[in-house]
This record gives sequence, C-alpha cells and structure tokens, in this order.
Amino acid sequence: MSEPDNDSRLRHHDVRPTRETASLAEDVRRGLLEPPRALPPKYFYDDEGSQLFEAICDTPEYYPTRTEDALLAESAHAVIARVAPDHIIELGSGSSRKTRHLLAACDRQGIKTRYWPFEVSTQIMLDSARDLLATYPWLEVEAMTGDYTGGLANLPLAADGGRRLFVFLGGTIGNFEPAAGEALLAEIRALMNPGDALLLGMDRVKDPDVLEAAYDDAAGHTARFNRNVLTVLNRELGGDFPIAAYRHQSVFNAEASRIEMWLIATAAHRVSFKALDAGFEMTAGEGIRTEISRKFSPASIQQLLDRAGLSAQDHFEAEGGAYSLVLAAEA
Repeated sequence: MSEPDNDSRLRHHDVRPTRETASLAEDVRRGLLEPPRALPPKYFYDDEGSQLFEAICDTPEYYPTRTEDALLAESAHAVIARVAPDHIIELGSGSSRKTRHLLAACDRQGIKTRYWPFEVSTQIMLDSARDLLATYPWLEVEAMTGDYTGGLANLPLAADGGRRLFVFLGGTIGNFEPAAGEALLAEIRALMNPGDALLLGMDRVKDPDVLEAAYDDAAGHTARFNRNVLTVLNRELGGDFPIAAYRHQSVFNAEASRIEMWLIATAAHRVSFKALDAGFEMTAGEGIRTEISRKFSPASIQQLLDRAGLSAQDHFEAEGGAYSLVLAAEA
C-alpha cells in the first residue's frame, strides 16, 4: 500500500513481511528465561536509545561511523560512475546521513536517481526524505516502512528495467550470525538484475583495545545505551530488572572475530515479567549478551560474498585497512 505525501515527489509504502518476525515477548521467552541469555539488538532503539546512539557516534572512541562516512565521501563518485543507478535502495536507512554522499555524486554526474529508503522508524525516514527533496529538486523518494529481517520479496520496487544500487551500510551485516548474514545477502542478490550492484559496509579486524574502547566509551554513553534495553523490557513487558545492578561490558571474542556487548549482574536477584507471567533467576556475575558485531578480514569478506553468490567489483578501504566498502554484483 502506498500513500502520497504533500510533496508529490515523496511516496510512502508499508511493506508486509514475507515471513514472521519474533515479537519482543517471543524473543524474551526464547532468549532470557534460560541460560545462556541473549537478546537481539533491535530493542536498543526506542527514543532514548536512538538519542544515546547519536551521542555514541560523536565520541572519540567510536570510529566506525566517521570512518565509513569519510570513506564513502571519497568513493561515492567512483561508485556512482560505475553503476549509474536509476534507483538507490537502502536497507536500514535511518537519517540517510551517509547516503547523501551518493546522492551528491549523482547530482554532480547528472544522474537523476530515485531513492528507496527502507526503515522501521517511519518518522525519521520521512523527515530525512523531506530534507533531501529540498536539497535536490530532481529527486524522487519512495519511503518504505518495514523490517528487512522479515524478508525483501514484498518491496514495491519499480519494474522499469532501471539499474539498481542496493546499499547496506553501518557495518550492520556484522550484527548477524554468519548464516543469517549470508541469507540476507542472498535475498538481496535475488532482487538484482544484470547491471545492478550492492554497496556493503564492513568493519575490519583491528587491535582489540581499539575495538573494545569503541563499544565502551569513557563518557559512558554506550553503558547507558546498553542498560537502556532493560528499561525497554521493564516498560513493555512489566519487568522489574534492577537496572543499577547491571554493569556494561564489551569484549572482543577473537575466536568468533566479533565484539560482544554484555550486561553483567553485580548481585543475585530474580527478574519477573507481568506480561509473560514468567521470570528467571540471575546469579552474581551472570551475563546477558545484547549485541554482536562481527569484524572482517579480506579473507572473511571474500568468504561471505562467495557464500551469498556475490562477486566484488570494487573494494574501497580506509587507511590501514580499518574499514571496507565493497561494491558487489551477482557472481
């Protein structure tokens, strides 16, 4: 279903999932009631969590956002020149801040692309879209509300034969377990026609001290961001987590090549959820894993692409191999 905006160049679509996605209650039943305890990271982003993440991005320790942004600013011209996209489709677009580099490159090269942001938060997407329309009089935006983990087959993409550039930035592919990440990229590949491409952002393996500091800033924004998920659970499910009784921890798991964020209980206690009529016991020192962020090497990037049926057409690297933007096509 699509709805026109007051600006005729902006249309909004609600995208139905092609498969069921777990609810918060289901994720808590599955992930918290029995050890090992873990939650998917999507519940971080209520209003408070979103504001805290913006603060995290401005900390000196959190290099991924500014490193990717600088790399995209450098490489956008080459990406657009190679693909010449009629359509740019971005998964998890957020405020579309980084995508502006691609649109600016389109503007300079006289390519009048159509932008298709896909985002779970409608308001931030529409606000960003209106700002982009004011900047680029030639631009059209097809804003899509939905959860890409629910499948991509129902995206209302134009069937005009135009070239498509799919965009998946932020190192978000690293938040998926390997098999799930490969499956998501394979879903994107299934939507690609000859001449289409995917621009994929991936954080790279580096000094563990640098990685751990990026997810545990000195100002404490990441710790508050992590503990805020307990506030979400208390509010939405009638929980009684004693939030002050948890400390934030980030650790680099070298074997899995990933950062893990944990909430560690500092004392034994029981947690109950009124909405679930269920609860569990936490022991002192026991943890809840709240996020993973995989870090890649050139070899693991190649392995990921191979398993998803993709082939790298170009590879843009930040200084010292700190970050990668890979332009890929169907193999």
